[in-house]
Amino acid sequence: MKLHSVEIRRTALSLLRGGARNSDVSRQLGVPVGTVSYWKHMDRAKRGECPGTHDPACPRCDGRALDEQAYSYLLGLYLGDGHISHYSGHRVPNLMITCDDRWPGLMECAEQAVRRTFPQNQVCRVRKIGCHNIKVYSKHLECLFPQHGPGKKHERRIVLENWQQEIVDAHPWAFVRGLIHSDGCRVTNWTVRNGKRYEYPRYFFTNKSDDIRRLCTDTLTALGVEWTVLARGSDPLNVSIARKDSVALMDAHIGPKY
Repeated sequence: MKLHSVEIRRTALSLLRGGARNSDVSRQLGVPVGTVSYWKHMDRAKRGECPGTHDPACPRCDGRALDEQAYSYLLGLYLGDGHISHYSGHRVPNLMITCDDRWPGLMECAEQAVRRTFPQNQVCRVRKIGCHNIKVYSKHLECLFPQHGPGKKHERRIVLENWQQEIVDAHPWAFVRGLIHSDGCRVTNWTVRNGKRYEYPRYFFTNKSDDIRRLCTDTLTALGVEWTVLARGSDPLNVSIARKDSVALMDAHIGPKY
């Protein structure tokens, strides 16, 4: 176990007392976020500031206001690169959204969406090889993501509940943006006509789940975006958006990953 100097700990506590987030202090000082959280807890305990039982209100159980735009985006991320798990040693389950380190802007958007959806919960970034997991613990995760279940998403039925569909209908671009940011991309294709090379932009959304692809295409259709399905081998896993007007519409609301 790595031991950190007294000076590092003092600096961390100074930043934390000033209102800095655990994840920011962790990145700035190169200390694991779990260690930072422990230092903060012990410091607050010494000063008699430890709170009581942490039991944030739930939009579904308690009627707490929900940031629907942030949730619609987060729902798209969850259906693509997110999963919920409950480790035996933890009291509550956790939601993790995996973000590639190549897209720091996307990672920031994902973290902000989690914070806005769970404003009373601690959110952190967990460093992995080539990526970070945006992570939040809450006993109400299955209330907000009833699509959670045993096995892989593409091996079980994925259907939105009525209240979820109403949110997606109210914030369709946020939902599509979450899907593209997780399992989609914007690429430049090219072709040769009459000996001349032509390049054109194109969007793809790729997911093994028929249900999730259908949620994507139904929302695209409602937005006036034309799409086609391209097969990978014999499997129609790719949703393609290539028509000029539709690409322009996607660019206006989503754009490439950054």
